[in-house]
Amino acid sequence: MTLTGELLLGAAGMPATAGTMKALNPATGELIEPEFAFGGAAEVDRAVRLADDALDSYSHTGPAERAAFLDLIADKLETVKDELAARTALETGLPAAQFEGEAVRTADVFRKFATVVRQGRFLQASIDTAQPDRRPAPRMDHRLLKVALGPVVIFGASNFPISYSVAGGDTASALAAGCPVVVKAHNAHPGASEIQGRVIQEAVAEAGLHEGVFSLVRGAGNEIGEALVDHPLVRAVTFTGSEGGGMALYHRAQRRPDPIPVFTEMTSVNPTFVLPAALATRGTEIGGALVQRAMYNVGQACLKPAILLAIDGPGFQELRDAAIAEVEKAAARTMLTPGIHDSYTRNVQRMQGEGATLIGAGPTPAHVGDGQSLLYEVTGEQLLAAPALREEVFGPAILLVRLTGPDQLLGTARAFRGQLSATVHAEAADRLAVEQLLPILERRTGRIVFNAFSIPQEVSYASTHGGPFPATSDSRFTSVGMGAIERFVRPVTYQNFPDELLPRPLREANPLHLWRLVDGELTRH
Repeated sequence: MTLTGELLLGAAGMPATAGTMKALNPATGELIEPEFAFGGAAEVDRAVRLADDALDSYSHTGPAERAAFLDLIADKLETVKDELAARTALETGLPAAQFEGEAVRTADVFRKFATVVRQGRFLQASIDTAQPDRRPAPRMDHRLLKVALGPVVIFGASNFPISYSVAGGDTASALAAGCPVVVKAHNAHPGASEIQGRVIQEAVAEAGLHEGVFSLVRGAGNEIGEALVDHPLVRAVTFTGSEGGGMALYHRAQRRPDPIPVFTEMTSVNPTFVLPAALATRGTEIGGALVQRAMYNVGQACLKPAILLAIDGPGFQELRDAAIAEVEKAAARTMLTPGIHDSYTRNVQRMQGEGATLIGAGPTPAHVGDGQSLLYEVTGEQLLAAPALREEVFGPAILLVRLTGPDQLLGTARAFRGQLSATVHAEAADRLAVEQLLPILERRTGRIVFNAFSIPQEVSYASTHGGPFPATSDSRFTSVGMGAIERFVRPVTYQNFPDELLPRPLREANPLHLWRLVDGELTRH
């Protein structure tokens, strides 16, 4: 595929109207051809109006047609996976093989959402039939269906340039719900974004859909993002990134004359609690394996297990030694962008300023943009006294917390803010402690992991990637997994309608053969 650097507004490629940029190879510091176009408010308006024009026809596509469209995107992603992986590796400094796998997994997400669409359960079709003879008052026929919210704006993320980007899970779930999409591509990987954008653009055309089903824009600074959130035709926004960035978008959306939801995935340290019996029997195994997981993607993953907590006792020294040994083996590698590396350096300095003691370090970085693997230690008292120690450090740093006993373990668990995940390592002898810990964690996270690790996460029907603030801005929803589609639909009840005017999922004969709730009974009739 020849990269043009254009914006993708519906079926058209648009040249720059607000300057250009080139991608940066963070491993070498070299700029990469070609130049990529920046747009402004006019391009945002064009993209969003196209999306709004597409809404009525696209949101009313049948399950088979929409599912076939999602499958087509999946097929096309797999066709370009080698090219996409090579370009993404250039723009991130990470191995191409990593992105080949990410492309294949992302294609699988589109296929899973195609299955969701065919099943139609997300529509939650419900029917309360008329009861004209009911006393003291008759009941009219009521039929409920979930419908698409409208045009959705998606902010591409920096840390997963495919699965959280242009063709990522947010795009897949919004398209599955029947919502046209406008993606703001992340400037850290513009070439990878264009390849993905072209794939979706081609699929829209081949499926015979309205061109406004998908657009891709790009801009410098905050102007284009603010224009997207402010546009009166936009009905929802998704964002993956920092707490500061996510909350700026959230507050802006709430100041609109008509506030809209902003579904953010922001910050998490994913605490790991090792209970005494597990520590005594598996301390070495847990310490080494946790560090291996934490260093995935140079520690630049939202599910990185960043804080490891255990009571000082049998097995603690073994856990500590194993973690140190694993960190010391973890070579420094290129971080995704110079900005992320600078932020990592500042956050490590912040930890040290709060009294964290460096107990293990990987090899000294050979290049300016490399992230050095680091292991720090604090006491439970220090963690409780300094909230800053419980904040995310995005990069290859881990904090080990030495606790004094069960009361302090529960106290530190209560001190954490909302998390994407929390992990418990326990044995049968730890049952009472687990029973005390679980209610605390349930209030603070969307996913609890038992005797495993927070990363990687399956993308499935039972996945949750969300949690109380500041992990997300709305803990009722997930951004990963098949449940992510629920962010982009809302209920409409059709009361006393003639059958021929009802949406097909609600018609008496059930022409789509969907599962429906009819007078309180689940049926396909």
